[in-house]
Amino acid sequence: MEVCYHSKFNNFHFFQSPPLHFWKKKGKLSRSLSPSLHPQLTSSHGNYSCCSSLRQSVWRNTKFYAIPGSTTFGTSREACVSLPSSSQQKKYNSAFGNNSFYRQYRSLGDIIARSELANTSSAGAAYPLSELELRSKVRAICFYAVSAFSAIFLFVIMLVQHPFVLLFDRYHRKAHHLVARTWATLTITPFYRVEFEGLENLPSPDTPAVYVSNHQSFLDIYTLLTLGRNFKFISKTAIFLIPIIGWAMYLMGLIPLRRMDSRSQLECLKRCMDLVKKGASVFFFPEGTRSKDGKLGPFKKGAFSVAAKTGVPVVPISISGTGRIMPAGMEGRVYPGSVKVVIHKPLKGNDSDVLCSEARNVIKDVLIHQG
Repeated sequence: MEVCYHSKFNNFHFFQSPPLHFWKKKGKLSRSLSPSLHPQLTSSHGNYSCCSSLRQSVWRNTKFYAIPGSTTFGTSREACVSLPSSSQQKKYNSAFGNNSFYRQYRSLGDIIARSELANTSSAGAAYPLSELELRSKVRAICFYAVSAFSAIFLFVIMLVQHPFVLLFDRYHRKAHHLVARTWATLTITPFYRVEFEGLENLPSPDTPAVYVSNHQSFLDIYTLLTLGRNFKFISKTAIFLIPIIGWAMYLMGLIPLRRMDSRSQLECLKRCMDLVKKGASVFFFPEGTRSKDGKLGPFKKGAFSVAAKTGVPVVPISISGTGRIMPAGMEGRVYPGSVKVVIHKPLKGNDSDVLCSEARNVIKDVLIHQG
């Protein structure tokens, strides 16, 4: 099988190639490919296909060779298959004899890959997942099953106790947070271990504070709920519409936010300041979203403005490991691993810029050290 790679395509498109004597007869082989490629192409022929940077890769043993003008690759690499797309199909049978093909792809670093399994490819071919990928998918199914079943049972408890919570503990809602902590612990315990460092730096449960942390994964929420502090998360409004989970978030008094709505952002900050003044704690992910590459992004200053205006401490928290277990954008997989949570000493001050810089620096230092 011959594989043509180009970054603008999203998947393989297969086309039956003619026998090798076609290229020799027409003289197209020498015009398209360098002479060094001839020995590799004389042993067999197969189908031509197109692929690109892939969201889900399935690997096959191949040898890579460079088209004239492109970068030379090593003698042993891996080929891949991805999901279908509507990319325009290119018929390479005719393209190899056309000089426009050379001009079009010369500067783009296209490559030709020759499979060891010539004549075995076919249109719409699918390859089995690796054992690691298959296990990660099975673990994800089990993870969400445990999360869903425990949430249904515990939500009933939360619903029954809600009138009493509103009557006696309207702002802290400790009973609801205890249920949420139980749910998070039941969910994550079978799948990964959490190590805490610096628990002595946590303010007492009744002391209001602004907690901030880096954000690597969907699992950050589960992990932080096990800390045992009754803080209010800020979450996008769409999450509140999820059955059971979203309803539980509403009962806990978490704060909805429409990210692209400036009015919603102002209302969110006002509500946070109101809760802090009444003795509750709030939790922010200052990056605003999950990191795609694991690197710490720039911090927004909303959380630090709340702390500076209300005079409460900022508690920075570093989380490492969740991005490897469930990477951002890959919520359908749960890989094995462990998580470390480091609670730093509280920061105080009335300058939001200084608080923002100090908090980011202490979190960044730990993430760099953890690798």
